Amino acid sequence: MKNGSELRARYNDVNRGVYFIGTTPPKSDTPIEQVSIIADKLLERVSDIDFDGLIVYDIQNEDSRTSKPRPFPFKSTHDPRLYSSLLQKKSNRPVITYKSVVQSNSDDFNQWANEAWHEYGIRDIVLVGSPSQKNNISLPLSDAYNTLVTSENDFFIGGITIAERHANKGNEHAKLIEKHQQGCNFFISQAIYNAQATIDMLTRYAIECQQQGIKPQRIILTFSPCGSKKTLEFIEWLGVSVPEATSLRILNAERPLYESIRICSNTLLQILDAVLPYNLPLGLNIESLTNRKEEIDGSILLYKLLRSTMDNYLAKQELSRLFTN
Repeated sequence: MKNGSELRARYNDVNRGVYFIGTTPPKSDTPIEQVSIIADKLLERVSDIDFDGLIVYDIQNEDSRTSKPRPFPFKSTHDPRLYSSLLQKKSNRPVITYKSVVQSNSDDFNQWANEAWHEYGIRDIVLVGSPSQKNNISLPLSDAYNTLVTSENDFFIGGITIAERHANKGNEHAKLIEKHQQGCNFFISQAIYNAQATIDMLTRYAIECQQQGIKPQRIILTFSPCGSKKTLEFIEWLGVSVPEATSLRILNAERPLYESIRICSNTLLQILDAVLPYNLPLGLNIESLTNRKEEIDGSILLYKLLRSTMDNYLAKQELSRLFTN
């Protein structure tokens, strides 16, 4: 390995989970010294939990994906590379940086990747394509992957996976295999509120890998608590499938945030129970989709709950391996 990512070794150990906290860079009008303080506050909030790394999103307007108005107005943010670099230095942990390639051409993207490596010390990247077929795409995702794979910089490359696409088109498992062939070594899901859609996708992926004799790549499952009607609208606006009964349970609960945490916890249990036989390497990413203190605190509680659930699942998986070998 060139001086690549320390996440690789963890990803390759199928007996353990990998655990992340997802976050967004501060808004672009935030003074730079304030950005450092915000990073400190985030790390202070998560100081009593054991996590492997952080994920920094690249926030785009995404207004081409749906005609519905955005529940929270879009505001541009500081460069995700800058925030990733800050968090990496302050936390001493790996940080995965998202990059939307929608506005890039190949020269722009080359420059972005070189600066990411040399100026910001970024080693772990997740590329995101267009949220809509309507966009005029100047740089296809496959070309962006190829740029990173053929670069002299040894990036650890990931992609995103969306169970809702599988529910609509039935081919997300094939996309995962194709993206792995293009250079992806892990995948991060969109926020999950529909257990069945995720179970269907993971099961098809696991079986397809078995049939083709290929090793499944690690899939990191994302969960996000929801404490209000506005947050729920935003989750749905982002394209997350929320079954009617689930949204009714959250909105009619005395404490919506608490109810959403219970739902996420139960959703993960259902997913793990269904995919237990397939030995899929998994992980968790817990995010707060808003900067409301209640939801940020809720996401930390959710992290603790889901991490213990995942650790318990991995122990069961190891037990079954011991007794079947």
